[in-house]
Amino acid sequence: MRVLIAGASGFLGTALVERLTADGHEVVRLVRRRALGPEEASWSPGAGIIDFTVMDRVDAVVNLSGASLARLPWTRGYQGEIVDSRVTATRTLADAMRKARRPPAAFLSASAVGYYGDRPGELLTEFSSAGSGFLAEVVARWEGAAALAPDDTRTVVFRTGIVVGHGGAMQRIGMLTRFGLSSRLGTGGQHWPWIALDDEISAIAHLLTSRLSGPVNLAGPTPATADRVMTAMAERMHRPYTFTVPERMLGLALGRAADELLLSSQKVRPQRLIDDGFRFEHVTVESALDAMLSVPRARA
Repeated sequence: MRVLIAGASGFLGTALVERLTADGHEVVRLVRRRALGPEEASWSPGAGIIDFTVMDRVDAVVNLSGASLARLPWTRGYQGEIVDSRVTATRTLADAMRKARRPPAAFLSASAVGYYGDRPGELLTEFSSAGSGFLAEVVARWEGAAALAPDDTRTVVFRTGIVVGHGGAMQRIGMLTRFGLSSRLGTGGQHWPWIALDDEISAIAHLLTSRLSGPVNLAGPTPATADRVMTAMAERMHRPYTFTVPERMLGLALGRAADELLLSSQKVRPQRLIDDGFRFEHVTVESALDAMLSVPRARA
């Protein structure tokens, strides 16, 4: 397949390009500068500008655009960037597909488990209702933009949790742990949806040729609490894990991000992915951490 990727230079995009190329697919990267060859196409997502004819040349589009949620604190201005970087880019891609003479057969657009909000004690599948909160509102608008793709294009929104790899939230957690600052966050009993980087990339590759459409949860099959994740990381890095940071202190330090990212509880099950025959390489968060820590960190 020839696959157009938005966000190809990011944490997930870099790994996805490598995997798809190894699988024999042809990758076209969207870049925010002049394209240097047929393997690139220019766009300006903030301005809604893209050469829509690129859509006639590709079989599928993967959208990984969006400002990092791991960048803290979430100032009022950055909250606006979180929304705009997702909604505007996704709408730009959907508009271009609608203008194409031969729209791509598949559109895979990133989303987030933030859709479900804070739901302690619930088992959350793709059939669960939307939650409330800032991230739930962001995801609703994000997925709404993806839904503007042509009717003939199979559209998937993949709701991802914490990706266990050298990037995103785990990069910050790893840094704190390395310096002996790993701590229990609140009660530590909140469920954190996680997925190994290898499985995240394999799942996206799987969805390219699957018949699934609509929302698909990308989360590991064995739920884990924040305490389990943090403890496992500290053990593997031979660092202490003895402190507790109260919820109130987290709120004072990080504001809304504390409630939405660190203290929110989401026991997410990847029901549709499992039913579609996908097999996880890393079934537990401990296995995912072992895989992450066995791979050297990329130098900045």
